[in-house]
Amino acid sequence: MLKRLLKNFRYGVLPVPGRVIAIVFFIFLFIFPLIIQDTYYIDMMITATILAIFAVSWDLLAGYTGQFNFGHAVFFGVGAYTTGMLNSLLGWPMPATMIIGILAAVAVGILTCFPALRLRGPYLSLLTLAFPLMLASLVMYFAHYTGGHQGLGGLTVMAETLVEKYYICLIVMTASVLIMWKLTDAGSRYVRTGLVFHAIREDEIAARALGINTIRYKLLAFAIGGFFAGLAGVLYAHKHAYITVAVFGISLSFQAMIFVLFGGIVTIYGGIIGAYVLYPLVAFSYDVQSIIESIRSAIPPSMVPLLHIMSFLERFAIYPTAALAIVIILILLFMPEGIGVWLRHKIERECPRCKLHNVAWRKECRACSAPLR
Repeated sequence: MLKRLLKNFRYGVLPVPGRVIAIVFFIFLFIFPLIIQDTYYIDMMITATILAIFAVSWDLLAGYTGQFNFGHAVFFGVGAYTTGMLNSLLGWPMPATMIIGILAAVAVGILTCFPALRLRGPYLSLLTLAFPLMLASLVMYFAHYTGGHQGLGGLTVMAETLVEKYYICLIVMTASVLIMWKLTDAGSRYVRTGLVFHAIREDEIAARALGINTIRYKLLAFAIGGFFAGLAGVLYAHKHAYITVAVFGISLSFQAMIFVLFGGIVTIYGGIIGAYVLYPLVAFSYDVQSIIESIRSAIPPSMVPLLHIMSFLERFAIYPTAALAIVIILILLFMPEGIGVWLRHKIERECPRCKLHNVAWRKECRACSAPLR
């Protein structure tokens, strides 16, 4: 067994630069707390890890099956509030409330799918946009139980130290991403859901004509998306030990979309790239504000043009979402498939005959010797 794994690693991973980069990246994530002990950065990476699960779950639902969901935060919020209310108000143990929270998100995913079965395109997106708004209104209406605007506190934390929280979230994220990658892999010999999801996205009518029960697979896609988004929600709730109605916010759904579009839609790894690149950039913008302010205070009053420039940069840094919007516009203009896919095309080349990935500078395929140029 070990010999077979080593052989697969040697011939299936090492010759493909993208897979090597992915392994190095995950090794870096696992040793990150050993390199940087600053609690601020560890806490930031924990949140990025949770958002990576959430973003990839959106990619599975919207990217692979074409069910463009603008209200994906509803699954995140249901998971967070279910585990929070059961744990804080009823005193149930955290493992049990987390499982119930995830199952509640799955149930909401299935219920959400039923009215969406007859809709496609922008109509489906507008319908899904309404669900988080409705549940946020319910949270505010039952403020006596949910905390309303003030939020719900007193939750059990998942671990005592930030490093323990980091590794719990990282292990869960790694396992979740591997499962979602396998479920969406169209070339898998054992799991056929990926091939069916692709067929539904490309042409649902043709898939139905071929005998595929598209309703069943749509329900499955919403259930899986709800499962992993709910998982992200319960991790978020027990990481902070406090939740607010913002977990149902439309901005959270759009954040997942931005992460995936930045990294690359229909890739699984695109959501991970977006979460670990864009979320720290937004967090670092607050540090940039203080740096710009200190630089501006050191500039002599006689240098008026430079003072105006620094003042403009300081005001611009106050709104990091504006800078984020500019980045996304540039990515969509020059890298419409996402920065992850763009980089992969630069370092890898697919064989036209056997569809195997090779290093971009090879002239012949490493398996079938077909010319790559």
